[in-house]
Parts: sequence; structure tokens; C-alpha cells
Amino acid sequence: MTDRNLAPVCGLYCGDCEHLGNLCKGCGNEGGKPFWTTQAGIAICPLHDCCADKKGLEHCGLCDELPCKAFLALRDPALSDEEFNESLNKRQASLNRRKDIGTDKWLEEMNSGG
Repeated sequence: MTDRNLAPVCGLYCGDCEHLGNLCKGCGNEGGKPFWTTQAGIAICPLHDCCADKKGLEHCGLCDELPCKAFLALRDPALSDEEFNESLNKRQASLNRRKDIGTDKWLEEMNSGG
């Protein structure tokens, strides 16, 4: 069984997050308000707000503007420039894969260590 709440709009997989079950229930369960939004002083993840709330898309990979300014600007401050660029590339590839095979199959891949 796949939990779509673990498939946020940004290309990450919540099932891999060290904060899942501890500080966070997954972006879908949190309505785009994961634990870090309060730490960042914002009400909602800007990618979730743009993609899901404003554009009504399932994920950023379905948006013609990917990678947009918001996607390129959302950064974990703990990452070095190199790690951040690697993260951007990985998230974009993940979103392209999800677009190609669909969220359910993508989640199955992620659950099996894909």
C-alpha cells in the first residue's frame, strides 16, 4: 500500500525523512505545513502553496515552469552549495520520474528503496 501523503509536491519522499513520525506526519498529512515552516517563520511551504493550493497540481513535475524561482530558492540552510545543487538535481529527476510513471508507482519505487 502506498501513502500519497508521503509524496509532497517538491520531489522529496517523506518516508526517507528523519523527522517523519517524530516532528512531522508527512507533507500531505500536514497540508503543506511540515515542521520546518514554523522554524522558517512561514505559514506554509511556498512550493505546496504554489503548486497544490494555487495551481491545483499534484506535484511540481506537472508544472510547465519547473524549475521556477520558488523551486530554486527553497533551500535547507544546513546544506552546502554543492549539497544544495545536488538536492535540486535529485528532486527534479524525482519529479520527472513521478510525472512519467505516476505517483503510485513512484511511491512503490521509493518504498522499495528506489
